[in-house]
Parts: sequence; C-alpha cells; structure tokens
Amino acid sequence: MTNKFKIINDPVHGFINIPHEILFDVIEHPYFQRLRRISQTGLLNLIFPGATHTRFHHALGAMHLMFTALETLKLKGVKVSKEEEKAALLAILLHDIGHGPFSHALENMLMDDWHHEKLSLLLMNKMNQEFNGELSMAIEMFQGKYQRKFFNQLISSQLDVDRLDYLKRDSFYTGVSEGNVNTQRIISMMNVSQDELVIDAKGIYAIENFLTARMFMYWQVYYHKTSAIAEFLLVKILGRAKYLVSLGKTLPASENLSYFLNKNEFEKATQEDIQRFTELDDNDIIQALKFWTKNEDPVLSYLCKCVIQRKFPKTLISSKPFEPEFIQDKITKTNLKFGQGIGPELVDQIARNLLPYNAEHQPIYLLQKNGEKITLDLSENQILSSFINQLNTKYILSFPREI
Repeated sequence: MTNKFKIINDPVHGFINIPHEILFDVIEHPYFQRLRRISQTGLLNLIFPGATHTRFHHALGAMHLMFTALETLKLKGVKVSKEEEKAALLAILLHDIGHGPFSHALENMLMDDWHHEKLSLLLMNKMNQEFNGELSMAIEMFQGKYQRKFFNQLISSQLDVDRLDYLKRDSFYTGVSEGNVNTQRIISMMNVSQDELVIDAKGIYAIENFLTARMFMYWQVYYHKTSAIAEFLLVKILGRAKYLVSLGKTLPASENLSYFLNKNEFEKATQEDIQRFTELDDNDIIQALKFWTKNEDPVLSYLCKCVIQRKFPKTLISSKPFEPEFIQDKITKTNLKFGQGIGPELVDQIARNLLPYNAEHQPIYLLQKNGEKITLDLSENQILSSFINQLNTKYILSFPREI
C-alpha cells in the first residue's frame, strides 16, 4: 500500500506536508504533473538565469501557505471543518491547473480568449468526475460560491496565498531580494470577521511591505523591459505562425501544437481540445521555435532567432507614449536595412500597467481592537497605502539592433 502522507523538501518554505490522501492523488494526476513542464515565469530565465522554477513548485508552495493560514485561523478560534480544510487545500493546489505553455505569455493565443482560470475550472470539473465528486466543495471555493467568503479570499484576492508564494518564490529564484516578503508574519496577522478575511491592525506595516514588494517585483522583474519584450515576442511568434498557417503554409511543429495553429474556433471547448491542451507544455513551443528559425518567412525566422539565440531587439522605456514620428523613423530604417517592407512587423510599442493596491475592488480590511473593520487606505497608521493606489503605466519601444 502506497504511503500518501509524503513530505516534500522545498527550497523556499522548507518541508511541505501532504496532510490528506486525496491531495497526493491529485498531485499524481497527469494534469497536475504537466505543471512540472510549465515554467512559472515564462522566458524570465533569459534575463534572470536562476528563474527556472515551474508551476508545479508554486502550486505546492501555495498549498503549504494555505495550510499554515488555516492552522493560524483555527488557533484564533475560527471554526474550520476537516472537509473545509481539505477543499481549501485542493482549490489552491489546482488554481493554476489551466495554465498553458509559458504561463501567462500565451494565455489567449492558443485558445482564443480562454483565460487560464476558465481552463482551470474546466479541468477541475473534469477531475471532479474522476474523483467521484470529491472536488465539489473545492470548486465552490475556487469560484467564490461557497458561503464562507474568506476561503475564496485566501485563494484569490489582493492578499491571497497565491501572491504570497509567487512573490517569495520568484524573489528567491531571480535573486531580486526586494520581493522577499515575510509570509510568516503576514499569515500570523490574518483573522476572520463576519466570514471575511481581515488583518489584525498591528500587522499594517507587514501588509504595506508586501504591497510595495509586489510593486518592486513587477517593475524590476515581471515588467522589466527585456522581460516584457521577450514575452511579447512569444505572442507575436505564435500570432505570425497562425497567420502563415491560415495562408496554407506548412510549419513543422508537434502534433498538439499544429492542432491549435490550425484551429480558430474555440467558443465551446471540445473533448479533443481539452485532451490536446493537457498534452501541451513549454517543450512543444521551444521545439517549434527551433524549427522556425530556419523558416523562409523573414519575420517568423527573425523573431524566433531573437528568442532562441537571445538576440533581443533594442528596447527603450518611457513613462509617456513614444512620438509617432520617432516610431515611423525606426520603421523606415528597419525597411532600409531588411528590405521587403517588414518594418511594421519588427518595430513595436507596448504598454505595461500596474495598480499596486486597488482600494475600490476587494480592499484589504484591518481589524481594530474594538472589533471594527476599516480599509487599509483609511487607517491613520498607514504610511504608503494612499500613495500606491494609483495606476502606473510604462511604455516600451522595441526595434532591431541592426538599425
């Protein structure tokens, strides 16, 4: 008989326990094992060489933090049944099950407008049938339909265990120390009031530190100008490949990737769509990119070489949009250098937006000693919260280094 109460050694959190047998069974499922082959941070390892961790690592880490959070809440007198605990751990374990190759980068490219959360729900329902309905409560929590709201807030909110894990994990693997949040301190300050997740008022500075750490990680790591362009190139490559296939061109690719390059209608996912999607991972994309570096289409081959050989375009970053004349000048120079009038395909301006804290949507509540709840930005003790609830936008222009 298999021992299902395993201990996993994690470089970020230390030892992670698997407290329920069904968690082990879910981890063993092919859908979950696929996450070992889906990178957590896309092409970020081309900028931060250590960032080679996967969605598999992250899902286990988030499950560990969920377990720690529930144990903390129990100590504070919050009643959590065995079934609720199991469901919450299952929900966070499976929250990213619907991620496609290179995580967020290709989210809408393979199956038009199918967000990873929509795919996660689809796969969770499919697994629920296999597990004879044992995931039903977990799915309710994931969707926010369970009557006790704080379970969904621990899974998806402005202060959830998902964010706590990916910030600490991505900080560890990239070596960017600004993102190293004190997860233990934050979790120890969690509480529940009227079935909503709150933070004990004395934990306000740990929360502000968490929000600023997230902001720094976005601008220094996720929205780093080269990271942003690498991700954008991947989207462009898949878009170009789909365009060429629609013209009747044949592109070498794995069977599953070819299926998605040729199919354009995804209003309702078929059984074959789901089957093929769950067999796709980062390796299919990298293999295709290597093939396409030698493609006769100059745009596709150039873009693929940028990624495979790490010869990224030159990038400029600005807090304002670039002047149309300046962009046109780069397009003209690209046309002169490469000929064939492909300038508009190789010169791009992209924008990245960040709102570090949204005081309107799902605000973070502080629980005061008198039992009253107030939002973080209204606390008289806040230092930064009123300054980080404004939208920031940065513009990045990319063009070939050869011009």
